[in-house]
Amino acid sequence: MDLIKSDFKKGLVKLKVSELDDLWYLSQLIDPGDFVKGKTTRKIKIGDSENAKTTKKTLTLKIEAETINFSESGTSLRINGLVKEGPEDVPRDSHHTISLDEASEFTLEKVNWLSYQKQKLKEATEKKYHYLLCLFDREEALFALTKKFGYQILVKIKGEMPKKRQKESLGKDFYQEIIKALDVYNGRYEPEKIILASPAFYKEDLIKKISNPELKKNIVLANCSSTDQAALDEVIRQPELKQILKDSRTREEKELFDELLNAINKEGAVAYGWDEVNTAITAGAVSKLLLTDLFIKQKREDNHFVELDEQMKKVDALQGKIHLISSKNESGKRLNGLGGIAALLRYKL
Repeated sequence: MDLIKSDFKKGLVKLKVSELDDLWYLSQLIDPGDFVKGKTTRKIKIGDSENAKTTKKTLTLKIEAETINFSESGTSLRINGLVKEGPEDVPRDSHHTISLDEASEFTLEKVNWLSYQKQKLKEATEKKYHYLLCLFDREEALFALTKKFGYQILVKIKGEMPKKRQKESLGKDFYQEIIKALDVYNGRYEPEKIILASPAFYKEDLIKKISNPELKKNIVLANCSSTDQAALDEVIRQPELKQILKDSRTREEKELFDELLNAINKEGAVAYGWDEVNTAITAGAVSKLLLTDLFIKQKREDNHFVELDEQMKKVDALQGKIHLISSKNESGKRLNGLGGIAALLRYKL
């Protein structure tokens, strides 16, 4: 996402969506009561008689957000609200929807930007490195790309199972198929690094067969116990990859959840579930607040977002850290299993 202009004293930022991942960040940044100004289309009635015609007109409107809907496909973000500024022929306080998609340019205005929201904006507008992961064994290979949130599964390819009497190794054709895919995806996505992971000796055998020096120097080897999607988290949290993957949001979320789980297992200073966390926030005990995008969505749908927003403001005012976790990641799914919200505390309640 491109930050064109910012004036936090006036509460204004002007932004341009540069990739679809940005829409997830915006779905968490834009709250009910915020003002969104951008180009949109609206049906305009021309004439007052029975022969009046309706036509679509492109115009610039400023609306006060009421609902924020992120499409399941992740390709659009719809903000519905009341019109506050626009051409004279558009009634004030009439409802309208502004849709944001790739390449949309708009202005977002808040009464007050909280520190965690500024951090989220900074995170969204900074370059985030993508990493290509290839997990494989003698039966199949899984290719995935890390995104600003979650993973994008690129392809799964099958290898030929060796017969029992044959030496357990990968067939020549399967090696070359994996190498070809690595080469194609490296050129297409230009990942910061390629993580090549396998059980046993397969990865060492495969890298010896790569003749392209540019491709080979971009590869880092790792271990994995399987080639299913759940193993992606296993690979990305390996200690030896910590420095390489320092800019990975998925790794950061995994480390946060592991810290939370460790505190729970030790019956330490921790709270989870809305009731416990709500009590901890009121007591001023929250050091780190973790909540998922699904939890926020449910609060909005239940018309309880204002209460959540007030509690997040309390955490922010006491210099607690707020971490929004994607439900598409394994960490987010597991946090949803704990109620979608949890907190690491300054002291045990």
